[in-house]
Amino acid sequence: MDTALFSPSSLFGGSDSNSSDEENTEARQNFVERRHQFPEMELLIQEFSFHQMNANLLWPGTFAFAEWIAQHTSWLSGSRIIELGSGTGALAIFLSKSYQLDITTSDYDDPDIEENIAHNCQANGVSPALPHIRHSWGDVFPVADPDWDLIIASDILLYVKQYENLVKTLCFLLKSYKPKVNETGSGTSEEKDTCPLPRPAFLMSWRRRIGKEDESLFFTGCEKAGLEVNHLGSRVYCIKPKETSAIEYVE
Repeated sequence: MDTALFSPSSLFGGSDSNSSDEENTEARQNFVERRHQFPEMELLIQEFSFHQMNANLLWPGTFAFAEWIAQHTSWLSGSRIIELGSGTGALAIFLSKSYQLDITTSDYDDPDIEENIAHNCQANGVSPALPHIRHSWGDVFPVADPDWDLIIASDILLYVKQYENLVKTLCFLLKSYKPKVNETGSGTSEEKDTCPLPRPAFLMSWRRRIGKEDESLFFTGCEKAGLEVNHLGSRVYCIKPKETSAIEYVE
């Protein structure tokens, strides 16, 4: 896989020439704590006052996705999950606390993000902290043999310039997938049979609103890369390798 050479500023359409590096550094050192309501659970989340990668924010898709998962919990049961663009870690913490899901967080290669997720895990009674992978989309993935059954994300399509790198990362995680084998060597075939989602699959909630032409570039890029896009309703999408058997879904 080619290395993705990009700076944080390349994620956006333009940069703020009025903000100095010194001001940004000072802002990143400040935090605010907010309480956020998830289905049947309130979480106390520490957020950066500012972060150049928007890792300080909880997007609308996070809460919409949490509601959707609460109604389809059995679909994720027994899965090993990795979340891309975890940000504060709030969604992953909710899933771990509510459903005891095996979940790994991941975000841009930034130690501040990792430390803040670990802080939020501890603040909300998730100990030890959830495993975390620092990874910039398009870079060589630090795990050679990914064994996550499901990849999840919410509202990560803001950065149009990085769609190509995001698709590269998704293709690696989906097409290099090797199911984790349990101690008996039998794998998890029984769990797969009871799950309506294909494995592996990328399950994504997208609630942000950008231009339809820009948004379509991601889905077109997935198709060109040999991935199949299925809309499950409520702006939740399932993306899988085309050779994976299709899912049936009734809204």
